[in-house]
Amino acid sequence: MALIINIETATQVCSVALAKDGKLLALKETDSQNSHASQLTCFIDEALREQGYQTKDLDAIAVSSGPGSYTGLRIGYSTAKGLCYALDKPMIKVSTLQALAMGAKEPNKSAIYCPMIDARRMEVYCALYDKDVREIHPVEAKVLDDTAFQEVLSERQVIFCGNGAFKMPQVVESSNVVVKNTACSAINMIFLSYEAYKNAIFEDIAYATPLYIKAPFITKPKKRL
Repeated sequence: MALIINIETATQVCSVALAKDGKLLALKETDSQNSHASQLTCFIDEALREQGYQTKDLDAIAVSSGPGSYTGLRIGYSTAKGLCYALDKPMIKVSTLQALAMGAKEPNKSAIYCPMIDARRMEVYCALYDKDVREIHPVEAKVLDDTAFQEVLSERQVIFCGNGAFKMPQVVESSNVVVKNTACSAINMIFLSYEAYKNAIFEDIAYATPLYIKAPFITKPKKRL
């Protein structure tokens, strides 16, 4: 049996899902901005207590690995690592984009999935996945214009999801562009983290880092007169 806590903090959403053997037991989440630091550990504690568990009962800790918000990813990884060290439990990383694609997946539909994380202006972090949510194009930072995904859209329907997906219809006119309102949620990590656990695909806790892609966006304070 595998009791896994799944942590998703890559975007504005702060989300925690407790799952046992790949089945959801409890979900705690909010999309309130800047809530990760104050809510994450509370959500973990609440999810466990409501199901009659303690942290020591966990078999693994899974964390969304990015790309996404620099601060959000750091908070998620710091919390996951702290739990792993304290409890001597394995750490599992789950691609934020793959989990998004999993959340958008439609049974018996032969489409391509393109999860997108907003990266400011017309840029997104994205990747392509097949109908079985296997990666067919690696994660990249992409500036969207009227030529975006031209080749694949000429042949197949592409389901765009995530908080950057709304940008696609603004630049590309195609009947093969489908936008699905799928947000980052720890519930989308459950299948992927359970598969990783069964196959003993764990991270080296000391060296595990999120996939940032780009350096953090930091504004300089204005000089006071």
